Amino acid sequence: MLGRKGRLVPEPENSKVNILFLCTGNSCRSQMAEGWARHLKADSVEAYSAGIETHGLNRDAVQVMAEAGVDISVHRSKLVSDIMHIPFDYVVTVCGHAAETCPVFPGKAKVLHHGFDDPPKLAQNAKTKEEALEQYRRVRDEIRAFVETLPQSLSQKASDIGVRLQVTGKKL
Repeated sequence: MLGRKGRLVPEPENSKVNILFLCTGNSCRSQMAEGWARHLKADSVEAYSAGIETHGLNRDAVQVMAEAGVDISVHRSKLVSDIMHIPFDYVVTVCGHAAETCPVFPGKAKVLHHGFDDPPKLAQNAKTKEEALEQYRRVRDEIRAFVETLPQSLSQKASDIGVRLQVTGKKL
């Protein structure tokens, strides 16, 4: 990296932002988010995913991510309690239940919510397997669009929340 006078300055040892994508079961949405972040943002983001519970890896999520060139087949469903030792900069809840039941994280972690529809729930009403997979693909693409904005969008979102809390008098 170049310093102020154009000289090379060593990179800080850990210049990546630690982001946890948190969902209820760590089977679909949070796994897709981790996969996209590792695929698209490996230079600036250290991505993790976990759940309040573990539901196992969703096969349809694995399939639609593979269609987009991202292999999440080696991921495993993890409990958030198993990775609480990691110093997260941001915790992004990707479903309403996780946002409501999110544990308190030690240190400087900022907890933000960016919800996505639940593909397995949407696919329940599908008449064909292809129709079901279309639900997964739509959410996959929405998650990709969100991840492409990282990490800059998270610091902006955290800043906006802080301003709103100051205006309303609520405390973080």
